[in-house]
Amino acid sequence: MHRFLSKPVRALAAVTLLSAAQAGSAQALPPGVRLGMSADELQAALPSAERVQRPQRLAGGLAGAWRAAPTQLAGLSFEPVFFFAGGQLRRVEWVAATAAAPDLGAAAFAEIVAWGRQSFGPELGSNDPGSASAAWVQGDCDVYAQRISDPHHASVRLVYKARQLKDASEL
Repeated sequence: MHRFLSKPVRALAAVTLLSAAQAGSAQALPPGVRLGMSADELQAALPSAERVQRPQRLAGGLAGAWRAAPTQLAGLSFEPVFFFAGGQLRRVEWVAATAAAPDLGAAAFAEIVAWGRQSFGPELGSNDPGSASAAWVQGDCDVYAQRISDPHHASVRLVYKARQLKDASEL
């Protein structure tokens, strides 16, 4: 699982996203951050991370308990949130609200997808009215980008999450 995290996709200091001038290196997990680590290990690896007062809750017991300083990509500000379940980092998510962007985040999404293709290979993609997504599997990690283009709730999201496989008897 962690072999993927040490690949040279680690970018810039702490939590830095791809800029137009740096095609080929988008958002990787911050140096020293890996899925499966504890909150104490996250703090040691990313001292600037702050605890969230009211964590966002997701299915599977995930709680967005920590965040880091926003970073820039294609003129958009992405906020990273670190989700824990069972005492382990299970998901890292960068989100940018794009309703005010002239293209509703299309350029940023395109750059993230291009980076994903270069880093992980061809994506499994979806393009529906109002949304688009691209997903990759790398070892025990799922990486996906999502764009919501509804003018009132437009956003771009990049997510790393621990891969959860279920056998047919669990479905």
